Amino acid sequence: MKYLYLSLALAVIASNTEAQPTDQQLRTDWANLAKYRDDNARLSPPAKDENRVVFMGNSITEGWHLAEMFPGKPYVNRGISGQTTPQMLVRFRPDVVALKPKVVVILAGTNDIAGNTGPSTIEMIEDNIASMAEIAHANGIKVVLSSVLPVFDYPWKPGLEPAPKIIALNKWIKNYAAKHGHVYVDYHSATSDSRGGMRPELASDGVHPTEAGYRVMTPLAEAAIEKALRAR
Repeated sequence: MKYLYLSLALAVIASNTEAQPTDQQLRTDWANLAKYRDDNARLSPPAKDENRVVFMGNSITEGWHLAEMFPGKPYVNRGISGQTTPQMLVRFRPDVVALKPKVVVILAGTNDIAGNTGPSTIEMIEDNIASMAEIAHANGIKVVLSSVLPVFDYPWKPGLEPAPKIIALNKWIKNYAAKHGHVYVDYHSATSDSRGGMRPELASDGVHPTEAGYRVMTPLAEAAIEKALRAR
């Protein structure tokens, strides 16, 4: 397994202009399990009636200021910039299951399409998202599956024509959620333009939401979480 991690780590492509892990960090901690290790250890178990929610994702999740956007809510951010679904799957237990949330909000897949950890098919992304959902369900955690946000072109990897791939992935996510009793939250429809990219007023680089973008996403996420909490 360590040789698999090494080969995948060497294929990592910087996902955006934010600071990326060094080659040494990737060789020793490909999934960046260390990022939240201390925070997880300090986090107290949820109170008896606490509706803890963990947001799992990449830079789009990491940049979401949950305390500001969801004031007073016991929501935990476990996004890591640049990550792909296989990296999230590796850290899903320590960064989600061990925190004992009632709900997990999974937003993942765009960096796979960008090829951040090497070539990835839509089917590979689907398998990893399904695996995270299965782990959550097996541990009594309600699942909110998010649509991938629209992208017309990745500034760090131009020419991939991601828009139709994202639409196809979102169609699968929506159908998978319906089939397995999970909640689907559709950010894509609320933020896309006529080209299948992000509306320019919602993302300065066409990928990462601005505050205006997060303010569109936040009530959609809150409604999805409430729906998940009501589900039996």
